[in-house]
Amino acid sequence: MTRRVVVTGLGVVSSLGLTRVEHFEGLKEGRSGIGPLTITDADRLSVKIGGYADAFTPEGRFDRSDVSLFDRTTQMAVTAADEAMAEAGVELSEAEAVRSGVVIGTALCGMETVDSAYRTVFQEGKNRVHPFVVPRLMSNAGASQISMRHGLKGPSWTVSTACSSANHAIGQAFHMVKSGASDLMVAGGAEAPLVFGVIKAWEGLRVMSRDNCRPFSKNRSGMVQGEGAAVLVLEEMGRAKARGATIWGEICGFGMSADASDIVTPSQDGAARAINSALTDANMAADEIRYINAHGTATAANDKTECAAIHQVFGPAAPKLSVSSTKSMHGHAIGAAGALEAAACLMAMSESVIPPTINFDEPDPDCNLDITPNEARDADVSAALSNSFAFGGLNAVLAFRKA
Repeated sequence: MTRRVVVTGLGVVSSLGLTRVEHFEGLKEGRSGIGPLTITDADRLSVKIGGYADAFTPEGRFDRSDVSLFDRTTQMAVTAADEAMAEAGVELSEAEAVRSGVVIGTALCGMETVDSAYRTVFQEGKNRVHPFVVPRLMSNAGASQISMRHGLKGPSWTVSTACSSANHAIGQAFHMVKSGASDLMVAGGAEAPLVFGVIKAWEGLRVMSRDNCRPFSKNRSGMVQGEGAAVLVLEEMGRAKARGATIWGEICGFGMSADASDIVTPSQDGAARAINSALTDANMAADEIRYINAHGTATAANDKTECAAIHQVFGPAAPKLSVSSTKSMHGHAIGAAGALEAAACLMAMSESVIPPTINFDEPDPDCNLDITPNEARDADVSAALSNSFAFGGLNAVLAFRKA
């Protein structure tokens, strides 16, 4: 019999709030977490805005030894995982621990640490850096620290596939539990890219907005980066029910595809194949979907391509689907984006509220979808999709059902 996989814990850190509850409230209110950047050398940037979680600090969260070892990306990953595990109420025996693991998506290594070390060596001319630079910046730092902190001794690793990293991580964890390879997996994504070097690099691509994030709006001007983390606890449904766990929703399908065409330009066919693959994996008909959390970066290439892919999959029903891009509120958190957006899907199903696409000013005829403009909508959401389409043409789509 096929094992079913449910979400029993969820932790979030974002520019909308430092807990799941705060993040959900921000989504429902249609609140913007995007504002002026106050990072070092911000005056040298042409892009001066971002979804910065300025209320998030390590003080009071970690002891001094942890602070010396944790980059900001790791701090956020661990904080979200702590909340998710506490919410799930998981207590693992030794036998259960070896069948429990971690998969965390992150597109970049610890960029706060990289930026600081470069300044030390090149700007200040020093020949020594902090002795913990390597364990701070390695891409698997978050997954490893979560594993150690919660005694998760099963399969654990990091996924790095640009903007699809978190969805790939959650999808791989889903298949671990579904297949019986694991009984419990902690999965999600974390990213803290709002440092001078990263923003300066992205400026070079000329896809960044200098004023605001307006996905699907004809007058959009580009993406806005954000930071944060979201972590889910995934369990086999029978196990979760037996211990009386709260179930936020069921992950029932995961689809992947590669465009195999261009390193930065998205492909309609590649995106459509990932969506169809998720539906097939979920054994779900297209007309069951009530909500899509779009990749929705507010770049012309992504928005138009994604809308075309949705039309390709859903046909005449596409304009009737509720779609939104929550990046308009929390920014594009790169490797963490899919996890923050999975949280939005779980909220839509569990609380019957579809989050909006804020900052929508002007309809775009190339984006003929109901993008839930500017205000959240009460609706019974029985099934939802979360889209992630990354540079490099690596696509990942998650399919959810209401608990």
